Amino acid sequence: MIDFATHPDRYRHWTLRVDGPVAELILDVDEEGGLKPGYALKLNSYDLGVDIELYDAVQRLRFEHPEVGAVLVTSAMDRVFCAGANIAMLGQSSHVEKVNFCKFTNETRFGVEDASEYSGQRYISVIDGTAAGGGYELALATDYIMLVDDGSSAVSLPEVPLLAVLPGTGGLTRVVDKRRVRRDRADFFCTVTEGVRGKRALDWKLVDELVPRSKLRETATARAQEFAAGRSADAKGIALEPLKREFGEAELRYDTLAVKLDHENGAAEFTIRGPGGEVPVDVAAIHDAGVGFWPLALARDLDDAILHLRANEAELGTWVLRTEGDGETVAAYDALLETHAEDWLVHEITLFLKRTFKRLDVSSRSMIALIEPGSCFTGTLLELALAADRSYMLDGAFEESNQPPATVRMTSMNFGPLPMGNGLTRLETRLLDDSAALDALRDEIGEELEADQAEELGLVTFIPDDIDWEDEVRLAVEERRSFSPDSLTGMEASLRFAGPETMETKVFGRLTAWQNWIFQRPNAVGEEGALQLFGSGKQAAFDRKRV
Repeated sequence: MIDFATHPDRYRHWTLRVDGPVAELILDVDEEGGLKPGYALKLNSYDLGVDIELYDAVQRLRFEHPEVGAVLVTSAMDRVFCAGANIAMLGQSSHVEKVNFCKFTNETRFGVEDASEYSGQRYISVIDGTAAGGGYELALATDYIMLVDDGSSAVSLPEVPLLAVLPGTGGLTRVVDKRRVRRDRADFFCTVTEGVRGKRALDWKLVDELVPRSKLRETATARAQEFAAGRSADAKGIALEPLKREFGEAELRYDTLAVKLDHENGAAEFTIRGPGGEVPVDVAAIHDAGVGFWPLALARDLDDAILHLRANEAELGTWVLRTEGDGETVAAYDALLETHAEDWLVHEITLFLKRTFKRLDVSSRSMIALIEPGSCFTGTLLELALAADRSYMLDGAFEESNQPPATVRMTSMNFGPLPMGNGLTRLETRLLDDSAALDALRDEIGEELEADQAEELGLVTFIPDDIDWEDEVRLAVEERRSFSPDSLTGMEASLRFAGPETMETKVFGRLTAWQNWIFQRPNAVGEEGALQLFGSGKQAAFDRKRV
């Protein structure tokens, strides 16, 4: 089982140091510390385990060290920054493992950029030696790239000429969209194995600064202090204590949710529990609650559950999303987040919720939301239904039930704080360019909407009554299982991101689609493919037809 929970005390590949407003993440990969046997992580190359630690470190810097304003990303290895994804690991990985690996590393890179843009923790890459492939892609995710000017230190994206695949973590997109490298220069750069160094790297905007090796540490420290200038030292972080969870063969259990694993029908059934007890009265109470504050607990639990299922339960292709609890209490928590949005911790919690729901958006699973009596699809939890590919809401109540009819309720959380990767809210994406429909929705904020109202406003897909409910839900799940998983992955990814294209949608839509296909092509993974023969001294044999 791949476990995404870790702690700096257990890191094997990264060291996290914090000195006031400046932190340092030092990459020193344990060659024998791979997630699986059969490959050595030489030259600071990485596998999923290395990136799990990086993800954890970025999260901890945001929640445990809000005083940090700049993060240096460095290497402990002489003349090597990072050689990128370990090729032997990729060569022995299944298709599913390769694609999931790329997806998680992409999410982690965007997490670094999110921390910079929204949390003011700016990242600086300090490259002494080689930054190749995924190593340079890691640097591209940071705000500023420093390169030693010694005639040998270089940056490169050699995947096309060496491996017959694409840079898998956004390198192509960030080179032209983020760093504004000219297309013709980018074309050359991505087809030379040795990469680009020195003045050319600077002139082409591949790096931001050249530094003599003798002054590297001094200059990097000065640059970090400049980036962190003005960072408040008053904010006190909260500890990201270990998650409370139980994993069984048929169920995952967390404080805020449970997931039933239905292997026979290829489905995972989520039940997300709304908050109980008293709602905190002020921002001090939020801080005192720490990881027990319900929105933060929800974000952590749901994030871990999504990652666990994606990595360890590939055949559970349909996720059924249910909620239970009191919608009024969920609305009260949403109001609390809105009222104290300027507080650093509340801000971080909202951003974490945003990132977690984004993880749903890019998961290659069919998602069906079921809105029943006793559900609490309100505000933040309504985002689950809006993220689903379809939603079914019971019209009325079940026969012989004393529960009132199901309702949904919008709050301000549905109108801005939790955007998708396309920069739009899920409501804006759903009702693309329909300002009248969106205005009608805003008029209903705070109202409990029953099935016919929710359908009319465009919030749900179908509203069967109690006679048809069981059959329609069953058929929806069975139908999904009968389709090709590959076709569903392509269809869902294409439909989910309506609207403007961003760097994020390009990576998770365009790049993921191409890489998914390329990872199955003989030119890359066949017996004589480049990925299989890398390091053997043998020349790959390519099918020369362009398709």
